[in-house]
Order: sequence, then C-alpha cells, then structure tokens
Amino acid sequence: MTQTAPNVLFIVLDTQRRDRLSLYGYDRTTSPAFDNFAQDATVFDRAIAPAQWTVPAHGSLFTGLYPSQHHLTQAFDGLSGVHPTLAELLQVADYRTVAFCNNPLVGVLNNGLQRGFDEFYNYAGASPNRPRERKGGIIREFEARFSRFARQLTNRFAHSDTLFRLGLNPLITPIWTRLANYKGHTAHSLQDLQTYWQRHTKTSPKHPLFAYVNLMGTHMPLRPSASTLDRIAPDVRRSPASQRWMAQHNADGVGWISPIESPLEDWQTHTLNAYYDASIIEQDALLGQALDALKKTGALDNTLVIIGADHGEGHGDHNYFGHSFVVYQELVHVPLIVRYPDHFPQKRIAQNVSTRRIFHTILDVAGVKTPFAPDDPNGRIKELSLMSALNGKPDSEGGIAFSEAYPPVNLLNIMTGKRAPFVEKLRLNQVRRGVYHGDYKLATAGTDGQEVFNVAQDPTEASNIAPQDAPLTAQLQGHLNDFVASIAHHNAPHHASQGYSDEVLENLRALGYLD
Repeated sequence: MTQTAPNVLFIVLDTQRRDRLSLYGYDRTTSPAFDNFAQDATVFDRAIAPAQWTVPAHGSLFTGLYPSQHHLTQAFDGLSGVHPTLAELLQVADYRTVAFCNNPLVGVLNNGLQRGFDEFYNYAGASPNRPRERKGGIIREFEARFSRFARQLTNRFAHSDTLFRLGLNPLITPIWTRLANYKGHTAHSLQDLQTYWQRHTKTSPKHPLFAYVNLMGTHMPLRPSASTLDRIAPDVRRSPASQRWMAQHNADGVGWISPIESPLEDWQTHTLNAYYDASIIEQDALLGQALDALKKTGALDNTLVIIGADHGEGHGDHNYFGHSFVVYQELVHVPLIVRYPDHFPQKRIAQNVSTRRIFHTILDVAGVKTPFAPDDPNGRIKELSLMSALNGKPDSEGGIAFSEAYPPVNLLNIMTGKRAPFVEKLRLNQVRRGVYHGDYKLATAGTDGQEVFNVAQDPTEASNIAPQDAPLTAQLQGHLNDFVASIAHHNAPHHASQGYSDEVLENLRALGYLD
C-alpha cells in the first residue's frame, strides 16, 4: 500500500535576513543553492513574519495565529492546549511527524512547540539527541537522566532574571554558546534528515511524512570558517581590529539583542556583514547538498517543500541589534519559497502575505480536516492557504499582513535595571505592531508612536512619511485598529470552548485539549 497524501518538508532558516539572499537581489552571491531550488518554486517577495523573534514567530508558524492570539510571547510562556499545533493536526491525519531542530528555544524549552511530533531530535543544548541505533540500558538511562537535567537547567534560565543575566555576561557567553551547542549542528541535522527519510520510505511507505527542520547558521554568535571569510572579505579576515571587534561582539550576549546609542562605524558594519554573509554561504552549501540528495532519491517527487525564515536580524539598522524589540524590515520582511509543482507554479508573488499562513497552506495541501469553528481564524483553511494568493489578485486578507513585537521580559528587566531612561526614551517596554497594505507600512510603538514607510521605494525604511500624509496614516491605523479589535473578539472567554460543534469538541477532546 502506498500513500496518496503528499509529504511535507518545512525548513526554517532561523534569523535569516531576506535582503541578504541573492535570490532577493543582494549583490553578493550568498545563496546559490537556495536560489537554484527556487527556480521551480513560487517565490513570495513580500512575506511578513508575525513576530520578531523565535518563540512567538514559531507559535504563529505552528498554530496559524498571531502572537496576541496564541499568547506565546515570552521564553517562559506555554502554548495553551486550546490551540492545536500543525504537527498535532497532521499526526491525527496519519502523518509521521519528525523534527530536526537546532534552536534550543524550540527544542529545549517547555513551551509546547514540541507537541505533536512523534520524534523530536534536538541538536542544541547540553544534551543533544540524534536518531541512533539502540544502545545498552545503562547508557540509555544515563543519557535520559542527563537530558532531563539539561532541559530543567535551560528552563530555569528562561524563568530566572538572575540566571539569564549571568548567562549574558561576556565572560560566560563564549563558554555556554560552545559547550551547550547553542546553535546546534547544521550538518548533523541535515544528514539525519536524509537518513531518516530514506528509512521512513522503506519501513512506513503508507504514512506520509511531515519533517520540520530548524537551521541556526546565521544566528549569533557568528563563527564562519577562515576560508569562507578569505573568499568573500579577505580584508576583514586579515584585519586585527576587525577580528578583535567581532570576538568582543560574539561574547557580548546583551549587545546582540540591544539598541545602541550611536551608529556603528563603517568598518564595523563591514565586518559584521562579512561574518553574517559568510555564515549564510556555509549554511546554504549544506542545505543545497541535502536538497540535492533528497531530489536524487525521489524523496521530493510528492513533497510540499516550504523554506522560509521565522524572522530576520538587526545589524545596527535603526540603531538596533538582534531581534528583540521592533518590527522594521530587517526583522519581519522574510524570505519564503514554496515548491510543489502541481499546486505552486514557478512565479513570484508581489502581494503581502503573513508567514502564519504556512500553517493553513500545509493543512490545505495535505487535505487535513481541522477541529475549528467557522468563525475561528483557523477555520478558514482554504481562504488563508497561500494557494489563494497565486492569481495576482487580492486574496481573503486583501494584501494586508501584520507583525507584533512583544518586548522580551527577561531582557527588558536587565536593560531597565541598567538604563531605565534609555528604555523609556525608546519605548522598549511597549508592544510594537506593524501593518502592511500594498506598498505601505505603518509601524507603531504603544498607542501613540507612528511611522509610515513606502517599503517599495524605501526598503530600508529611512524616510517616515507619516507627517506628510495624514490620510494614509489614518487609513493604515484603521486597519491596525480593526486587527486589534478582532484579536479582542478572538480572545473573548467563549472562544475557548463555546461556539464549537459537537464534532469539533470531540476532536479537541481526542487531542487532549478538553476534559
């Protein structure tokens, strides 16, 4: 017996800026493998991440909801059982679900993002695990105990400001980022993906496969090989000042994710760009090898492949580093390609689309029935599937997409203790939101900070046109107000269980969400 439903391969390029990929016009050839794979795929030119950092962004990718709907906005939060995850829904639909994850915020923290996976292989943290042959009982028991201890320690860091502050000390950061496999192991995870896929095809041919892969190659700290740096930026590789500055930056955990009071000097920006681009190149080569191998074995013949980013990264743009507080382009305008020739043609889509719709797209293509009420955002699988955006006309969302940036509380507490006036000045303690409509974007901070950009003509958001165009600003603010009102309606208590049909309630109980 053979399967009829398609396999699904969902690859997240964690912390990948869209504007640094050659597919999207970058002047340095950083992503030849990604570019090549996109030749027979649908390329989305205006994909918008719902959030600016890993935990809320993955909450949206895995539930189809915006952060203020799924409430997974902090490292110490847990995803409510009211929201079935993508893996859980596919699992119930007879998919085999497996994860190859290099990000500890997804693979180690007890936040609910691992729910629904039959097997979850985690390459980050003090106790990574890989698919292996069966071991003796003593070794297996030791690894299990150590893994539990490592997970408990990591979760304590997420809940403790003191431990979090200690971990970001420049003397401590280089130690744990190396010893604790903070960025996982890209090569191992991609090799294990190939091996697992081959074994699955032989042993479970009637079950379609859902494989989620998270790659951390472009996340801080950046340590590309000397040979790659020599190839793309020999001046950086041979500059003692650049090497010292990058070593200091790699060790400054707070500095990765904080605003700066004055812009970087040109040579510092050049250095950081070189390290980031070299990291893209090295990850792209490994990804290309894996995709080529899967193609050659026929594994991708009946497979929906989605490759995108959860969010981007700030390199001093708008005087921000990392991905903690804002919704500017470098953080939320992300790459996205979808390859499934029977449904997604070779073309580029200029319409704004939210990457939370990856959830709906996978369920739509897989033909999975979902336990959602008709008035629930996730009851609109066909409408929100990215297939509805392929004809070049406004789809059910009218070319509108939103982003939300809830400030990470742990980091905010550290910064408030050290630089409270700076926090107040930049409104770092306020929720920021962005709304895209056509070529225009409104970015807000709290209830009164407003910036409007023509992102088609001004992709780096250098010129705020809000003061010159009050009607446009009001129109965009209206879209945002409607969004906030719809969120309030969705979050009303009755939506937790009331309004669902008996069949939906039965499905939720089967998944363990209701008593």
